[in-house]
Amino acid sequence: MRLFATLSVILFAAAAFARPSNDPDASPVLVELFTSEGCSSCPPADGLLQQMDASQPVPGAQLIVLSEHVDYWNQDGWKDPYSSSSLTERQSGYVRSLGLNTAYTPQMIVDGATELKARGTEQLIQALRKAASAPKLSVRIPSLKVEGTSPAVLRAQIEVDGTARKHGADIYLVVALDRAESQVLRGENKGQHLAHVAVAEEFTKIGKLEKQGRFSKEVQIKLKPEIDPTNLRVIVFVQEPGLGKVLGAALQKNINNVASRN
Repeated sequence: MRLFATLSVILFAAAAFARPSNDPDASPVLVELFTSEGCSSCPPADGLLQQMDASQPVPGAQLIVLSEHVDYWNQDGWKDPYSSSSLTERQSGYVRSLGLNTAYTPQMIVDGATELKARGTEQLIQALRKAASAPKLSVRIPSLKVEGTSPAVLRAQIEVDGTARKHGADIYLVVALDRAESQVLRGENKGQHLAHVAVAEEFTKIGKLEKQGRFSKEVQIKLKPEIDPTNLRVIVFVQEPGLGKVLGAALQKNINNVASRN
């Protein structure tokens, strides 16, 4: 959509008035984009997501973005190399939980609670500000490293403070490609060189947060052989059961103590 490209330019300009993205007091806001390389309307939305990630245009908010590539476009001439049936199922879950009319691409979901339609900059900013103003649980990734080579194993320490939470919740960890590119050879985007940010590769439910409890766990995930450990970001978020509201999130892009032990 042309409007997505326009919003990207406006958000970049707005970034001059935003706090730095590393502001420790910034409230995390999870922005999920359901997208596909087989969809001609998606590249502008992919560009908007990259701009949101880079410019952090909303004061007081840390926008934690996530590209989730669905697979229902794969039969139309181009198989998206980043697509997954599980991400299609996640999008379908949002259609049910939010009472939406249908799944489509590009489709943005903010903090698991709001479908963000490309109606204008003000609507976009208001939705992000509203999400940032909501109370959030503390989610931390105090340590993160990759060990070994065959296969490489990601080890992450995850901590969540849910003592103020009266109900339980699900905890997810996403291993995402920091950056990804494709030269599309067929389909609606034939001939285009597409770029993406925070592309979901491993989407894992790592546990449950009990009501008024704390969660602390070291998680180990085997990485796919083709994944470059230097091109990763890890996102952890807490979500109400049944794909409900996102209650807190954290992002770590610095993979520390990368080792090559076998």
